[in-house]
Amino acid sequence: MSGGVDSSATAALLKEQGHAVVGVTLKLWPQDCVNRAEDKCCGPQAVMDARSVCAQLGIPYYLVDESDLFQKKVIQYFADEYRAGRTPNPCVMCNQHLKFGVLLDRADQLGCDRIATGHFARLEKDPMTGHVQLFRGRDLRKDQSYFLFSLRQDQLARSLFPLGERTKSETRDVARSCDLRTADKEESMEICFVPDKDYGKFLRESHLASVHRGDIVDPEGRKLGEHDGIEFYTIGQRRGLGISSPRPLYVVELDAERNRVVVGEEHQLGRDRFEVSNCNWIAPGLLAGTEGPVSCTAKIRYNHPGADAEFVQEAGGRASVRLMDPARAVTPGQACVFYDGDRVLGGGWIVR
Repeated sequence: MSGGVDSSATAALLKEQGHAVVGVTLKLWPQDCVNRAEDKCCGPQAVMDARSVCAQLGIPYYLVDESDLFQKKVIQYFADEYRAGRTPNPCVMCNQHLKFGVLLDRADQLGCDRIATGHFARLEKDPMTGHVQLFRGRDLRKDQSYFLFSLRQDQLARSLFPLGERTKSETRDVARSCDLRTADKEESMEICFVPDKDYGKFLRESHLASVHRGDIVDPEGRKLGEHDGIEFYTIGQRRGLGISSPRPLYVVELDAERNRVVVGEEHQLGRDRFEVSNCNWIAPGLLAGTEGPVSCTAKIRYNHPGADAEFVQEAGGRASVRLMDPARAVTPGQACVFYDGDRVLGGGWIVR
């Protein structure tokens, strides 16, 4: 329970359905949250709201400190990816290792059979294979299946998403009907540990990155300026480059090996072929025996609408992807998730 309306409504629905419910908040960030944003994840206000909702519902509440694991699996990953010239997706890693990872261990300790979250996604069990399949949430504007592509079958089998069939407005109605204090609470859209959206400032102040100057070059390698570290740039970035040009320039590549930021014109951001690594296939039976290209819809970032594509599974957990139309800023380090209609087939991480 994050202290927001979604997890609050989830707890209320589960109790209404007759489940024995226990509320748990994961304290993830070791720093005093008051210095950043007290109403964000694990902040004093968020904990107070979650505890209050549990008291209203008459269910037990626990605050569990997992800050060491969060630092290791999410914060360090976040910094390492930027240093390697990739753009990380910490929400996927948090889901994989904490919300659906260590939380399952905590559920066992508390005698709980399942874990439930406020994610807008749906699960269905295939009666023939027994595999749990993952689908988009009914409210496509709030769908969060993209962030769940890396979950294993054993994690999905013990998960519940009570909001999967509901819209955001219906979720608020559930909370209002129970007179929960979170019913009209504003939702947070940014990374929980970077509430001001300035990830470069976060990396510097946390001593996870420091200034190390390098060259800004064009695709032919001609020097156009200097940068303070590739960690502070992302593919597609236009502002803050500190160089002059008669035409707009964008970051088209981050070369960690040479410590270079490569910039080019907007058309050079387009890309229709790339590879993904560390693939996870949600329901392996769906792709069993598939040798040729698989038609799908591919999402190359969370707010990407999805594009007609095809992929071919390769050895070593990799896949090659072809988009029917080139997409702008296909970014190494981001997740590419494959859909068959509303069904999540799986996904992987975009590589350089």
